[in-house]
Order: sequence, then C-alpha cells, then structure tokens
Amino acid sequence: MTDPRYNYGPANPQYPQGQYPHAQYPQGPYPQEGQDQPPQPKVNIGKLWAGGIGTAVVAALLVVVAIMLVRGVLGIAILSPEGAGAYGTVSTTSYALAAAGAALLATALLMVLLLAMPSPLTFFTWICLLVTAVAVILPFTLVAAMDAKIATAVINLLVGLCITTMLSSVGSAAQNDPRQAGY
Repeated sequence: MTDPRYNYGPANPQYPQGQYPHAQYPQGPYPQEGQDQPPQPKVNIGKLWAGGIGTAVVAALLVVVAIMLVRGVLGIAILSPEGAGAYGTVSTTSYALAAAGAALLATALLMVLLLAMPSPLTFFTWICLLVTAVAVILPFTLVAAMDAKIATAVINLLVGLCITTMLSSVGSAAQNDPRQAGY
C-alpha cells in the first residue's frame, strides 16, 4: 500500500486534477523564507578595536609631527622652552600618549553607541566635535604666549578631526547590516 500523502494522481478522488495541497518537505539546515534568521551580531568588535588602535597610533604620530613642525620649522616654543630642540621634552611624549588615549576612549564610546543607540554615528560625530571644540578653546584659557596658544589649538583641532573622521569610518565598516532579500 502506498502512502496516501503522496498519492495525488487521478486515482485519489479527495484531490481533483490540478488542485493538490502543497507538499511539506523537511526544512533542512537552511532557513526557509519567512522563518526567523539566527541573530547576527550588530558590531564586529575585532574590526572596531583594530581600527581604534590604528587611529590611536595615527593620532600620536600626528601630535609628534605637528610639534616638530611648530617647534622646528616655525620656531614657536610650545610645551617646552625654546632651547629644548625640535622634539621638545617629555611633555611632547605625554601629549602624543594623551592623543592616543583619547582615540582609545573614543573607540570605547563608539562601541557603546553602536551597540545601544539608534543612529550611532551621528551621535558619535557630534560628541567628538564638541569635545574637539573644548580642546581647541582650552589653550586660550591658559597663561602662555599667543603664538603658542594658537599652535596648540590648531594641533588639538587636527587631532580631534583625525580621531572623529577615522573612527566614523571604522564604525561604519564595523557594523554588520543584514542584507535585504534579493541581494
């Protein structure tokens, strides 16, 4: 005797010719259309932090190059007395490490925003630009020569824009957006 579930020919009067029910086949290991897809992680953490570390290195090197340019070529005594040479003193190293630390803190902020916020890159950009504005204004509140204040503000602006733009690109690349059907 044959299985009645698969006997849809003319010999089965329950289903007239051409009006057969859809067969139910086993689903297999791949999800079928309409089924829930397994949840994908929203952020590629490894890619995000690799980009954050790269940004930290670039920010630190940007500080060193900018200070050498300002002190060595322009002759502006920034972060140390004039006799300290083009590199300056340990304060140049501290400034470069602070820029790297700022990039790593910004990466941590970006990770939290990517995991928890709608439109995370918009919030990230605004936060970074406002922190950069504070860093640009801060030298003008200190007691120093005006040319040193301006040079420090310009360096802070360049580092802030570097961190903001690079990490915005990293954050965009680290997002795992599910592809739409048909692509």
